[in-house]
Parts: sequence; structure tokens; C-alpha cells
Amino acid sequence: MDIISTLESILFVASKPLTIQKIANSLNNKKCEVEVALSQLEQKYTSVSGIHIIRSGDIVQMATNPENVQFVEKFTKSEIMSELTKPQLETLTVIAYRCPITRPELEQIRGVNCAIILRNLMIRGLIEEAEEKDLVLPIYSLSIAAMRHLGIASVEELPDYENLHGHEYVEQVLKNEG
Repeated sequence: MDIISTLESILFVASKPLTIQKIANSLNNKKCEVEVALSQLEQKYTSVSGIHIIRSGDIVQMATNPENVQFVEKFTKSEIMSELTKPQLETLTVIAYRCPITRPELEQIRGVNCAIILRNLMIRGLIEEAEEKDLVLPIYSLSIAAMRHLGIASVEELPDYENLHGHEYVEQVLKNEG
């Protein structure tokens, strides 16, 4: 395992700051080894990069370059104000029928990166993000507001939920993930 590559991937998919100890535990590495890898990543993402590693004590997160904030805000604002796109609707449907689901599971099912879509759906209040104590990555589920909008009290009331929640194709895709 290349710890630098793995650490970079974890920071990329994590939507919240993580403690170095939590990362070390999930990688079965020593905290000092993660610290060394983190230092190398910080050197990789210099001031000219669009991505930065933000660190405050034992907390770390990957984020966009603060110098690009006006462009990132303009882009995300236009994304939020528009109607849901087909990829957003697909992502929302997968989350609704498979929740709780992690971002890597979602991306395995859809076959594409879902970071921006997830952020957009959360900002719109359609999905919720939660942390599981045993998982490094957050899990996503349909929000109460989205269920209220759909006129359902639980995801189990979605059309054909039982069949689609455990659909053979999705189970096979997730099984082949590892």
C-alpha cells in the first residue's frame, strides 16, 4: 500500500475534516507514518495548486485554494440554483434506494465521481450526511425534507423499494468493488 496515495484518496473523498489518528486507525498505520505522508502531500499541493491541504493541529482536510473562492462560489451558486440534472437525479435515486451509502459505494454503482453532486444535493437539503463511528467515510441518506416532498414517511415507502434496495446488479457491483 502506498500510504501517500491512500491518504490522498481518503482526504479527497472525505467531505469533513478528519483527525490524523482516525486516518491512522483506518489505514492500520502509526500516527507518525501518516504525519510523514501528510507532510509530503502538503508539499505536493503548493500555493499554485487548485487544491490545498488544510491542517489545524490534529485535524486535516483537503480543500480548494482560497485564492479561487470567488470562482468556486460562482460555480456552485449556479449549480444550486438550476434544476436537478440527470446525474443529480440518478445519484439521489441511488441514495434513496440504497441508503445508508458511502461515497465510494455510490461511485462504484454510478461509475463516476460524485463529489460535486453530493455537495449540491446536501446544500439543497435533499440528502443528509452522517458519520459512523466504525467508518472513516461519512454515509449518505435521503433527508427528511426530501421524504416530506415525496409524500413518504420512510424510504421503504418508495415504489418497488424491496426489489430495488437489494437489486442483484447493484449487489454484484458492490461485491466486485473490493
